[in-house]
Amino acid sequence: MATAATPNTTTTKRKPVFVKVDDLKPGTNGHTLTVKVISSNAVVNKGGTARPTAPLNPRPRPRIAECLVGDETGTIIFTARNEQVDVMKPDTTVILRNAKIDMFKGSMRLAVDKWGRVEVTEPANFEVKEDNNLSLIEYELVNVVEE
Repeated sequence: MATAATPNTTTTKRKPVFVKVDDLKPGTNGHTLTVKVISSNAVVNKGGTARPTAPLNPRPRPRIAECLVGDETGTIIFTARNEQVDVMKPDTTVILRNAKIDMFKGSMRLAVDKWGRVEVTEPANFEVKEDNNLSLIEYELVNVVEE
């Protein structure tokens, strides 16, 4: 017979562990980091108009911007989507919660999906190290065969 959970049990939230840009690796997720926005460039969607099969209910096209963000250890391209585009203005300091690394044409991109948050915070007091752009490093997928 299964028993119901006691109503006064609480879930403890774990404290976020902030990482630096230089610590990011391909295929990882769950990162929390504080970064400054250096630049933001809207990415133009290629393709035709909204779905012609549904003229009464056209879905708005997703807005996407590629933003160069960084901290005192390096920079990386952050892919901002929809409402995130409005937040990612140059010279803004943001906290990216539950961020993940996506691979795009062999290079790393930072992104926050629906399970994460982008929050504006007070200006950070670090100087961004712009000569260490992790998105310029090209990675190659190598299959390792264990014998």
